Order: sequence, then structure tokens, then C-alpha cells
Amino acid sequence: MTIVLFEDDLVPQLYPITVGRPAASISCGGFTLAELCRALGVEPTLFVRPHLRDLLRADGFNAGRPADDVSLQPTAGDPLVLINARLVPSVAAVERAVQLGRDGKPGLYATSGSLAAAVLPLDAPSLSAAMSPAEVVAFLQALPVPTVELDLPLFQHPHDVVRHNLTILNDNLQFRLRRGDYREVADGVFVAPGATLGQYCVSETDKGPVLLDRDSSIGPYCFLRGPAYLGPRARVIEQAAIKDCVSLGHTTKIGGEVEGSVIEPYTNKQHHGFLGHSYLGSWVNLGAGTCNSDLKNTYGQVNMDYHGRRISTGMQFLGAMIGDYAKTAINTGIFTGKTIGSCSMVYGFVTTNVPSFVNYARSFGQVTETPVDVMVATQARMFARRSVEQRPADIRLLHDMYELTRHERQMAGEPLSL
Repeated sequence: MTIVLFEDDLVPQLYPITVGRPAASISCGGFTLAELCRALGVEPTLFVRPHLRDLLRADGFNAGRPADDVSLQPTAGDPLVLINARLVPSVAAVERAVQLGRDGKPGLYATSGSLAAAVLPLDAPSLSAAMSPAEVVAFLQALPVPTVELDLPLFQHPHDVVRHNLTILNDNLQFRLRRGDYREVADGVFVAPGATLGQYCVSETDKGPVLLDRDSSIGPYCFLRGPAYLGPRARVIEQAAIKDCVSLGHTTKIGGEVEGSVIEPYTNKQHHGFLGHSYLGSWVNLGAGTCNSDLKNTYGQVNMDYHGRRISTGMQFLGAMIGDYAKTAINTGIFTGKTIGSCSMVYGFVTTNVPSFVNYARSFGQVTETPVDVMVATQARMFARRSVEQRPADIRLLHDMYELTRHERQMAGEPLSL
């Protein structure tokens, strides 16, 4: 069986998360969709937007080649299954999608008006990795097969990552425990080889376990309330509080109080400060004392503003959605339900959404554009600190992200809004 994780034309709705990240690489519940497919024994092929193809090839993914294009077609012994890359990476949802391929019955499977999965008939035309997301959707919709409604949850908006993380993390961690090499070092606290739990830590695991993956560590005098997951080489420093569905990517460094949040690889929130019900992309750095609000003073549900559209989240607790490479200064305060774009640097109080590639000091009357060359130099310094090579594909991606978000930087005349 061949599994293709395809991006559709609604992936831009997930900005700033997906400006420079494939939808199949969004962390939620301690997994990305691509990782979870592998954990279930299926090596996926990723069909992504053109600006991400070079990066994925550099990272070792099969992402198509513009010159000698990858084309796929089902055969009698090798069903071809397409899964929307916005599929929530819960064990139950991915197993359900993979089972469609094992059943081998051609069809389209829709959820909430979007194509969630497809099993191609044997006489289907070749599927090309050079297709755009819209072309892939059109290709599938033209197939002469029935369409069936199926409960396969998809990310619709950025806050869905936080919402689903709260509901799927416990089950996903139980899956890891069944499949992985963990030993229990405290009641409900499990460590993989090389992971360490500091002295004098207090844990509450009646609602779910705490898992420390390979070579991760928790310092002394920490409070842990599960479910929680630390990815490989993640580090929680001393006197931190990790509570209620926290998912940390690999090589993160975390301190202070973190609750109900998803943090992608290589991100630092090392110092004191509160982070609640939020999403942080990769290579983000939160300065000491940075805090966000995840509850309105009225205790009402949080509404989000995405691309000029007001979206009701149905969530009472919801914090910030922060894109890759964003930075905050010391003592930054982020108001409830705000988005901070990729490669932006913020200071003071964040009372409005922040576009990508800006220096945002709105409370001081200053908002200016961040040149892409500044971010390329910053990326090189950040990578060197973590012994990561800055490749041509990484530099090109920053330039592409800058162009893709150019329309966001229309700040003139916008009123200050709380």
C-alpha cells in the first residue's frame, strides 16, 4: 500500500503555522501526521506546496522532483491511498484512514465539506507530485468513484491544533507506551533510554501519564501534571510547571509555567513566565517574563481573527498562535487569542494580531518591517548554536515565506484594538 499525504487548497487557512511548514509536519498529541504513519508501519509520500519541496528533499522526504517528476498509480497489489495532510494525528483517525487502503474499496471520503481521504481505482490516471494543491483536489473530484461521509477530523484553523491536542494526547501517549521502550520511574512517569527525571519533582498522573522520550530531561523541583510528552532531547529546567496536555517537540528548552500547549522542535521558552493553551512553531524564542493570557476577563468563549474573518472557537481557554522563528522581548504580554506571524519580533503588549516579518512595538507606537536578510543572518546564528547546518534550502524557504506573507504587512491606519 502506498500512502500519499496531500496538501489541499485550504492549507493557507492554517497560517502562520503552515507558512513554512508542511501540514503533515504539524505537531499535535505528541505526533506529526507523517510520524504517526511511520509508527503504524506505513512510510508516507508527501505532496506539498512548491516552495516546500526543496526543504523536504533536503530533510530526506519523498516530496516530488520538479525536473524528473514522481508519478504514482495504483496496481493490483499496491493500493494507492491519499490522506489529507490536515488530518488530525490521532491514533484512531490515522488507523481509520490507513484501514481504507487495506480494505481496498475505491472511493472518496469527505469530512465537513473537505476531501479527507481517497482510495484510487486501478484505472485511475497517474498522480503527479508536481500538481498544485488545487490540482490534486480537482484530480480527486474527477474520479468516477462514490463519495462517502466519514469522521476523519481535519485541522480547519490554527487553534484546532491546541483544541485537538487536549483531546488526543492521552490516547496517543498510551499508544507510545505500548509500542516504545519506557520504564516507570515514578507513579505514571515513564522515561525512554537516556532520559532523566530530576530530584524532588512532584507529579500528578491520574488524568494521564508523563512521557520523557530519548535523552530528554526534567530538572529538579518541577511540577508535572499529565498527560504530557517531552520529545527527544527536550529539556525542562528546574522549578518549571508542566501541566494538562503539554506536548514538547524534540530539542526544546522549557522553563516557567506551561499549560495545555504544543511547542515545535528547537524552540526556547527557558525563563519564567506563563504560556497557556498556545501553539509555538519551531525556532521561536520567548524572552524572560513573556506571558500570554488564555482566558478573557468576561470568562466567555474566545473568538479568533483570521485573515479578516472572525471565527468562533467554542473554547473558553485559548492563548496565542505563534509562527516559526518569532521572538519576544523580555516582559512581553500577549493578549488572549492573538496570532504572531513567522519571523516577527514583538515587544511590550501584543493587543492585535502580528503579521509575519515585522518588528512589533505597537504599545510604543512603532511597527516596522523586518528585512528577510536580517532573518537569514539570525537563522544562521540560531542554527550554529544548536550545531545545525544552514542549507541553501533553509535560506530559500525564508525568502519564500517573506513573499507569501507580503500581503499581511498592511498596517498603516489600522486602529489599536484590544
